[in-house]
Amino acid sequence: MAIWLRSPCLKEPPVRPLIRLAMCLALLLPGSALARPVLGYLGSDLLTWTPQEQAARYRAMETLYRTHVIERGPHVHPLLVAARPIDPIFTYAGRNWTVDQYMAAYRVSGLLVLKDGRIVLERYGLGRRPTDRWTSFSVAKSMTSTLVGAAIQDGKIKSLDDQVTTYIPELKGSAYDGVTVRQMLTMTSGVKWSEDYADPKSNVARPSTQVTEPGVNPMVSYLRRLPRAAEPGSRFNYNTGETDLMGVLLSKATGEPLARYASEKIWRPYGMERDAVWAIDRGGQERGGTGISMTLRDYGRLGLFILEGGKAGGKTVVPPWWIGEATRAQISYGAPAPAGYGYYWWVRGPGAYEASGIYGQSITTFRDQGIVIVVNSAWPTATGRELSAARGAFIESLRAAAVGH
Repeated sequence: MAIWLRSPCLKEPPVRPLIRLAMCLALLLPGSALARPVLGYLGSDLLTWTPQEQAARYRAMETLYRTHVIERGPHVHPLLVAARPIDPIFTYAGRNWTVDQYMAAYRVSGLLVLKDGRIVLERYGLGRRPTDRWTSFSVAKSMTSTLVGAAIQDGKIKSLDDQVTTYIPELKGSAYDGVTVRQMLTMTSGVKWSEDYADPKSNVARPSTQVTEPGVNPMVSYLRRLPRAAEPGSRFNYNTGETDLMGVLLSKATGEPLARYASEKIWRPYGMERDAVWAIDRGGQERGGTGISMTLRDYGRLGLFILEGGKAGGKTVVPPWWIGEATRAQISYGAPAPAGYGYYWWVRGPGAYEASGIYGQSITTFRDQGIVIVVNSAWPTATGRELSAARGAFIESLRAAAVGH
């Protein structure tokens, strides 16, 4: 199955040559909203984008950074539209909000609510169209988790209790000695790491700027130099670098690029509507912790795939126990029980789990009520207490409205 690098001159669908040339030149013109180095590598530069740059670039990441394509198949999983949509009004911060008011205030580019597989609400903002992709940031982690489950089903990963060094021998002698696949999935490796998006010296910002060792994956090269801060399995510490490392482990275990494996296991058999793209690092490896872009409806289909037990094309893609284990609390991250962290999934309560990314990306599922809610945004900051509280109130209002639909 073909995997190729994206450029602005290889966009879908094909465009006339003069238009395509104009698009390419526009990327290079000073003052253009997309005037960035073409086909670079996803890095910390995106943490400083202006609101205008966010709106333009989040839906065109493949024109800026090197990516691999996650190819769709010949059929599309239908999403029927409910005859009567929901349109709730909710209260937050002492005032009533409509859906449109929330979307405008919190810079939402896409909102999708599915109930029992049907669309009960779908809206777009920030100039985005239904055919436009949008970047996922850390929502990609939950996809990587699901591919780990697929690799276990395929016998490529033997056990979650396997040592990480079994699959990535370059880590032998580092702080990853003795760390298991399970501990990597729950972010409890004990390796020292700082995930501060506002600090340019934070670990999360530095790997993309570091000189790496020839022949060694850049993230492996960076992470194997870090010290240990806690015993493996003893403490949760959010670590995007380690999810990139899990991507390396997956590729080594399966012998395939992640984009191809994702296409084979999910995109083609489940029936995604459009190809997705996955950003790669300087070693040509897909970023396991970030960098997937897909359409709003395909985010919804991904949520349904998990909700339905990880089945696609009449086959079980992951072990029967996987979804239940991945989406229940395996460790506390400090929030009151029953909240916790699973295998790269945030657990919000009994039967409620979420894939979440910075700048306001989320797929929230209420399993027992058959509800999937997708929100794509361009928040002014990567994270924020008020931003998260507002989104939480908004999602709860959508859930309540969908239940009564």
